[in-house]
Amino acid sequence: MAMTFKDSSSDFQIIDVALIEPDPQHPRQNIDESSLKGLANSIQKMGVIHPLVVRPANAAGRYTIVVGERRRQAAILAGEKTVPVIVRTCAVAETLEVQVFENIGLGVRAPLEAREMANAIQTIAARFESPDEAAQHFGRAPTWLAQATAAANLSEKVTALLDAGKISSTGAAVQLERLAKKNEAKAEVLIDQIGQLPEGEKVSKKVVDNALSEVSGGRKKKESVVADDPVITVSSASDIPPWEEQPEPAKISSARRRISQDKVRLVAELLGLDDGDEEEVLIRLIDEFLAQKNS
Repeated sequence: MAMTFKDSSSDFQIIDVALIEPDPQHPRQNIDESSLKGLANSIQKMGVIHPLVVRPANAAGRYTIVVGERRRQAAILAGEKTVPVIVRTCAVAETLEVQVFENIGLGVRAPLEAREMANAIQTIAARFESPDEAAQHFGRAPTWLAQATAAANLSEKVTALLDAGKISSTGAAVQLERLAKKNEAKAEVLIDQIGQLPEGEKVSKKVVDNALSEVSGGRKKKESVVADDPVITVSSASDIPPWEEQPEPAKISSARRRISQDKVRLVAELLGLDDGDEEEVLIRLIDEFLAQKNS
């Protein structure tokens, strides 16, 4: 009986990256160029943090990648000559399973909670003289830095509601802060309503998204609309996770109906933005374009 990946021994080595062959059957056939450049930027500064997993060398002395194809390509792009690897026996028939499990996160490290990550990024960013320099350190646009650290700058009121379990997610809390910046009165009404929710009930991100869409898409409305009380729907424990929620279509004026909101949301997802706000998407696209032109 062939040895399984689970039972195979691990041999840590530092090897020439040119000796590692890609797996032609790897499910990841397309790698986003901008994200690859960002990873290469990280590798230039910190090196390859997580070792690649490769099959033992063949008769020609060449290894085949099992896990870490993005890291392999980024290391080459960063000009690295050698990379850390873990050499493990892995049958061809089992390789695809290992790659899929690794990419969907089963058995892999858990990501930091959103506020933990935001605080960590903000601490690093504080070492630089300007947000632009900090963003450049991460190989990203300044708008990315603002988005990535938003959860580290929640107001006391919103933080208290989040800690009390009355807001469904950190993403919803960040959206509530964005609402406060665009329409403080509307945000205060919603914050007060959330604070009065019974124990165990929480407001979903969709409710906050809808309130924000009304403000973003209805800026020409009369000020009297601001005083209208937003309708709260309670989020239960079985709510769809925020990353799987489908936002409600934004309300747009007749002059802008030619812009597909589905496309705006798709671009927002590709750019790593929390929602499909047209203004945010446009700013981010401009930053990304300028960054590519200057690279």
